[in-house]
Amino acid sequence: MGDLNPDSEQVLDYFVNAYLQWIEQGASAFRIDTIRHMTPAFWEKFSQRIRAKHPGFFMFAEAFDYKAENIAHFTKPGGGSVSVLDFPMKAAMLDVFEKNAGFERISPALYLNSEPYRNVYELATFYDNHDMARMNATDRGFINAHNWLFTARGIPVIYYGSEMGFMRGTVEHAGNRNYFGTVNIEKAKSSAIYKNLQKIAQLRASSVALQRGIQVIEKLEGEQAAFYRVYRSEGKAQTALVLLNKGERDTVIALADIAIAGKWFDPVAKAENDLKGAVNFELAPNSVKVLLIDSVGERNWLSASKN
Repeated sequence: MGDLNPDSEQVLDYFVNAYLQWIEQGASAFRIDTIRHMTPAFWEKFSQRIRAKHPGFFMFAEAFDYKAENIAHFTKPGGGSVSVLDFPMKAAMLDVFEKNAGFERISPALYLNSEPYRNVYELATFYDNHDMARMNATDRGFINAHNWLFTARGIPVIYYGSEMGFMRGTVEHAGNRNYFGTVNIEKAKSSAIYKNLQKIAQLRASSVALQRGIQVIEKLEGEQAAFYRVYRSEGKAQTALVLLNKGERDTVIALADIAIAGKWFDPVAKAENDLKGAVNFELAPNSVKVLLIDSVGERNWLSASKN
């Protein structure tokens, strides 16, 4: 754009019209690269212009910074009103699933009361991408990372090749971006990572609570995690109970009091579980269990979700 003022109407018109063309061709969302290269005022006007023609259009940006307070302003009015890639969660996920820290490491990155973000549930969650080293985890580490990513708050973002641990541990110009190709596409289909990713992604797609429900933590400790996802809107209600074991041994996750007494449905086993009071759940190594009930019960979930 030469020497033009980046905040000028001419530059704004150029960007808006270019992006509107892609929407008209079927784009359903935008990833804004290097959002810091233009002013917050520019992005605020840009998002307003886009949404004037396409209300609710989703956009998320890359602001490469691991401090929430340094990226959160882009999510708010005046800063762009867009979502961002969740770098604080990315750092926590690497500690937990690559370096084998306990689940408690994730807690500070959740920000379930939304502060400092406008809406923490719209953040784009990820553990690596093309600009950094790929996650250097075992197959089990990838499986456990995906089990968390597709059940916890936020919108999962997966980099190509992660379905089979492709070029794991390699940095940007040392293999990270290597050509994947049809051979690896076929090879991935037999990968344990891919098979488990397919299952957990399909489970998320079938549950409105996993996609959009608020998250309420019961336990994040060591190799165990337990939390609820709770959704209610326009007459539809669903609660998901998520249980995770990232350890190498069978484990029992104990809840002192199930939040909603009643018949919980296991969508994997296709079976109902009549639960009330204190409940113990047996989990295999490196596994996830999700139970669903079409109710939100009587608990004050909004208060319980603050962390």
